[in-house]
Amino acid sequence: MSEKLDARLTSFHSPVLGVFRIVIGFLFTIHGTVKLFDWPISQGGPAPVGAWPYWYAGVIEVVVGILVILGVGIITRIAAIIGSGEMAFAYFTQHQPQALWPVENGGELAILYCFSLFLIAFAGVGAFAVRSR
Repeated sequence: MSEKLDARLTSFHSPVLGVFRIVIGFLFTIHGTVKLFDWPISQGGPAPVGAWPYWYAGVIEVVVGILVILGVGIITRIAAIIGSGEMAFAYFTQHQPQALWPVENGGELAILYCFSLFLIAFAGVGAFAVRSR
């Protein structure tokens, strides 16, 4: 029974990975647009151009998010590694110094993005991608 379930779920690997990639890319892009353009929600105004690290994080998030949505082969994998690294940096510089546990320091989202993008970098783009060959 478990072998049948495993085989059946495996057959959906590519489309599910593709949907996962698109959703993570979309959310990551929106995460960046809030920083850069104060859109779609306001968080006190956009970051001033060049403000470290907030403005640079927004640029990385928008560019990486769009590349992850598109799924352009190796470019997406490289972008996902960069985005994963940015989120690790954000966690260790902005969240972890406040408290030990992510639930206590507000760093859950940074960790989720970090490992989601890390997964995309190593698992590939899946279905629904603009592939470069």
